Amino acid sequence: MPALHLQHLHKRFGATLALDDASLKVERGSIHGLVGENGAGKSTLIKILAGIHKADAGQVSIGGQSYAALSPRQVDALGVQFIHQERLLPASFTVGEALFFGHELRRGPFVDRRRQQREAERLLAEYFDLQLPAGALVSELSSAERQVLQITRALIRQPKILVFDEPSVALVKREVDQLLRIVKRLRDQGLSILYISHYLQEIDSLCDEVTVLRNGRDVAVVQPRHTSSAEIARLMVNREVQEMYPKAKVALGAPLLQVRGLSLARRYRQIDLDVRRGEIVGLTGLVGSGAKELFKTLFGVERADSGSVHLDGRLLRLRSPGQAIAAGIALVPEERRSQGVSPVLSVLENLTLAGLGRFSRWGLLSRRKEQAESLRLIDELAIKAPGPQAAVSQLSGGNQQKVALGKWLSRRSAVYLLDEPCVGVDVGAKVEIYRLIGRLVEEGAAVLVLSSDLPELLGISDRILVLHRGEIAAEFRAGEADSDQLLACATGAVAAAASNVREVEHA
Repeated sequence: MPALHLQHLHKRFGATLALDDASLKVERGSIHGLVGENGAGKSTLIKILAGIHKADAGQVSIGGQSYAALSPRQVDALGVQFIHQERLLPASFTVGEALFFGHELRRGPFVDRRRQQREAERLLAEYFDLQLPAGALVSELSSAERQVLQITRALIRQPKILVFDEPSVALVKREVDQLLRIVKRLRDQGLSILYISHYLQEIDSLCDEVTVLRNGRDVAVVQPRHTSSAEIARLMVNREVQEMYPKAKVALGAPLLQVRGLSLARRYRQIDLDVRRGEIVGLTGLVGSGAKELFKTLFGVERADSGSVHLDGRLLRLRSPGQAIAAGIALVPEERRSQGVSPVLSVLENLTLAGLGRFSRWGLLSRRKEQAESLRLIDELAIKAPGPQAAVSQLSGGNQQKVALGKWLSRRSAVYLLDEPCVGVDVGAKVEIYRLIGRLVEEGAAVLVLSSDLPELLGISDRILVLHRGEIAAEFRAGEADSDQLLACATGAVAAAASNVREVEHA
């Protein structure tokens, strides 16, 4: 008897058929992978399992008991816990409060906050070897720390079935390795696990079986030990993925973005970098390396203590994002739902939001021009949406990311800062986004990509800069390094040799 069996699920949202006779079976004490492109139906399937959506047809069986519909409370009582891609934790809560929210530790009628803090520190150290003050606020944590907190929150409920929905998108390699070890240990202890991920290397190393969804249907169930990642990718997109990292051949121009001696106390020090017209420069580093803060400074969110930023030879005074945008700098943030797009606005409104000046005259907005531009971008970026008036919240994660990129295309910025541009995006959508980045540099833009996906940086970048403890530790040209070298520099393992690596001719 399987631990979990979803049978012949159908679900329609208006004209969109999200699930079309989809089935999935998780055996007891196994790790079952679920993969598919954005829009394939994974999120809808998981929301039916969680009791958030009700299927139009089909049933869910948990522990041998079948249900036509479930409520979230029932699902929790049946021992099913979820670690979602969106790290939905109250920002104003402390770590201890967030970890035990809804299951507070009490002394009589009162919440025992001191005990919660002690237990939070112990559990985080036990599961992730993470030293995190339990009194810290969730809003003060990094994306990786919030994800670790959410995973620990699920584990302490002692679930029978654990559903991981893209759990590693915000984690660096060391944390991912630790996560995978924990998942395997939980499987060995008898826990049944459903693991959803776009990272096929995780699926390959972790899962006993994998269900492939495409266009709302389960098209294959495979065993990774007998099936290559390339074959799984082909099943996902129904085509051969000929080139994972399409690279535009562009003649590099003069330096467009020039940073000299940029420093921010306790974040980064003496940052020097150039990005030329037509160039893609990759940037990577562990959590706390200063890379995120550097991006925020270049977009006017943070203010540097010293140093200078020049754009096309002109000194910039970046005191706000508005000034950065006016100067020709665009930022596509990692947190696309809260910062990259406005979920309540339509696809059309999001795509034209950053360049409204192009669609207005004498203060009057031309809806006709807006419509034409949004239709052009939807077609060009292959955005899967019911139409330009559909709310962005209805789109899959990959399509939301395309909208976040597309809105800056309508403004035609000079410099693009892309923070984890393909986080949580499937293999097919990644290729389309890489082609889009190539188009930006073909048109003369300069692109700076911050990513923890090292194969991605190696595949798309002309040069790669590695930050370690707030300083540029190494610089590589395309083809000069591999993932192990980048990681060694990011962790400081080759600090002594970094100065030799950085001596790269820019001419």
